[in-house]
Amino acid sequence: MTHHTYVPDLITPARDTPLAASAPPIFQASSFLFESYAQIEAVFSGRSDQLVYSRGDNPTVSELEALIARLEGTEAARGFSSGMAAICGAVLPFVKPGDRIVAIEHVYSDAYRLFETVLRRFGVETVYVDGTDTDSVIAALPDARMVYLESPTSWTFRLQDLGAIATAAQHHGVISVIDNSWATPIFQNPAALGIDLIVHAASKYLSGHSDTLGGLVTGPSAMIKQIDHEATHLFGGRMSPMDAFLVLRGMRTLELRMRAHMQTGMTLAKVLNANPMVTKVHHPGLLAEHPAGLRGFGGLFAFDLAGGVNVEQFCDALQVIRLGVSWGGPESLIVPGQAACGLAGAANSFQRFNVSPRTIRLAAGLEPADVLLADLTQAIDQAQAIAA
Repeated sequence: MTHHTYVPDLITPARDTPLAASAPPIFQASSFLFESYAQIEAVFSGRSDQLVYSRGDNPTVSELEALIARLEGTEAARGFSSGMAAICGAVLPFVKPGDRIVAIEHVYSDAYRLFETVLRRFGVETVYVDGTDTDSVIAALPDARMVYLESPTSWTFRLQDLGAIATAAQHHGVISVIDNSWATPIFQNPAALGIDLIVHAASKYLSGHSDTLGGLVTGPSAMIKQIDHEATHLFGGRMSPMDAFLVLRGMRTLELRMRAHMQTGMTLAKVLNANPMVTKVHHPGLLAEHPAGLRGFGGLFAFDLAGGVNVEQFCDALQVIRLGVSWGGPESLIVPGQAACGLAGAANSFQRFNVSPRTIRLAAGLEPADVLLADLTQAIDQAQAIAA
């Protein structure tokens, strides 16, 4: 799988950057001023799009929005303060009491909580379908309002046939939404397959430095305008100028980083797959075939430890790889399913979708692959000896 995505100002700045700066400026302003009554009246009446307040628009955030829209091949985008704020922005403006959402199994844990707490409380039902069974997904679409996808899924990394599902969703008048944080626009462009709205947790690969929070929703202008009216301004979860700047900074190396994450992740997955103390590796790169549209792989995957390995001791024996949530930064991280299954709260997706307590989610960072392999091997060996 080889593909090169080049957007001219992803790496090289646009020629019209203020003062010919090599990086976009940070407009760290909460509000923007008017020179006359006529100016402010024109804005309030909708006859002018002059900037007013950064909870609505900010030039630095707008720069990032324009960039993600170009990368995804969509018309418009909106930036949010976190990935979850972006998910809320993509979902809540389009559903009402009595509606039904079709979501794939193993959906991101906090998206699941949103569906099972807030939306269920307000009369929106969510049904969960095995995303690898395209016929079952399509069969669930009639009379649904929205289909919510992740390809691959969280923890189990199962793929969906986005083109077939998008075509069926359009036929039934169902809004399609996908979380594309794992593949990024470098390896997958869902809009080209017919998906309506694309969500990114910009805190992950887009930023790439573990130093910011942010989310993005991109899609057709009309849908982004509805999100703008019913979520962006009213929820208050707007991305800050500094966070937008940090994501823009990270995206200048996005393609290079994604290829490094992919190479390291594939190396680790193949070696772990041959380890007798690993019973299964959940990585799309090990599959014989892939749905159309996926051009590469992120570095996030999972593997199941055999019964002879003590999970707690394995985690504690790691020297280079650290325990931590999130992913997409330069450092390698793991999260044990054994701990995730005990996550406090009534809506626990790990229990609902039977995530194994022996599953380890691994985010392959930018350290040398041989260093990471040595760390994994010695930790498995230590934990196996303790278990014995």
